[in-house]
Amino acid sequence: MTTHSTTEPISNRLRIVLVGTQHPGNIGSAARAMKTMGLARLVLVAPEKAPNHESEALAAGADDVLAAAATHATLAEAVADCRLVLGCTARSRRIALDELLPREAASRALEGAMAGGEVALVFGRERTGLDNEELQLCHAAVHIPANPAYSSLNLAMAVQVLAYELRLALLATGGGGPAPAGDGDPPASHAELEGFFGQLGDALDAIDFHKGRAPESALRKFRRLFLKADLDSREVRLLRGVLADVERMAMLAARSGGEG
Repeated sequence: MTTHSTTEPISNRLRIVLVGTQHPGNIGSAARAMKTMGLARLVLVAPEKAPNHESEALAAGADDVLAAAATHATLAEAVADCRLVLGCTARSRRIALDELLPREAASRALEGAMAGGEVALVFGRERTGLDNEELQLCHAAVHIPANPAYSSLNLAMAVQVLAYELRLALLATGGGGPAPAGDGDPPASHAELEGFFGQLGDALDAIDFHKGRAPESALRKFRRLFLKADLDSREVRLLRGVLADVERMAMLAARSGGEG
């Protein structure tokens, strides 16, 4: 899990995540867009090509952001320690997520960072964006209200829009000073929540909650319900303890029925 000193700026808890980037030059352009707005944490997920000379050329002075970029095999790994994950996407998707405008997204991201959590803004592939499985890992969607007659935004342009809004939000707090220390239990990380959702799915199967119906719809609704609750680590452990008892009782009932 990522840790930060309480003397570090809030912006250090904000990361830009690029998924499946197809053109190395776009990685460099995104790094430049970030640095102009005071952001430094770039994360790459399974880029088709690693950053190269083209990336460095288009970074145009943001070589430090590019050089420090972390690379992960999956989005789940890249956001495992995050409290909040916002996915930048077009509107027409099958995954039901709350939709935020860039300014709303920046405000929510800053709230999460100031509360002591790690925050990720996720951008998908140049041609196809984020797939449904990746969007399922996001807590909300961010939609840039571009001209509907010509809504094509270059990846770096989209990063610039969100980075600018984050910059405004940080300046409104007094310039993005030190992040306050959190009180009480830490917020549940993305990995902790995904573990809980996996166990919840198993428990619902164990008690035949779905009654033969496809489980995806119910699981999406439960996911949105618990994400809105903004659970901390202790609350997740408590809920997982309840689920463990549910699974144990279901197993005992199944054995009893089989013996009868």
